[in-house]
Amino acid sequence: MSLDAHTPMPGRSLADRILRRGPLEAIATTIIAAGVVMLMQPVSLTLYSWSFATTLFGTVLFTIVSKVRE
Repeated sequence: MSLDAHTPMPGRSLADRILRRGPLEAIATTIIAAGVVMLMQPVSLTLYSWSFATTLFGTVLFTIVSKVRE
């Protein structure tokens, strides 16, 4: 029986399937995008104040996740 990269491995736990590069990169990218939106919105000073920290957190998360196994 041949398994390709897209078929789930038998006996893999839910954590093993979630803690993969693809879903984590998507989460990190969403956090970065949220930080940029927070930076550009003209309504809330609180959102603007937290925008840099949010974007930085997403960038660091993306950098770390890019080292995780495929």
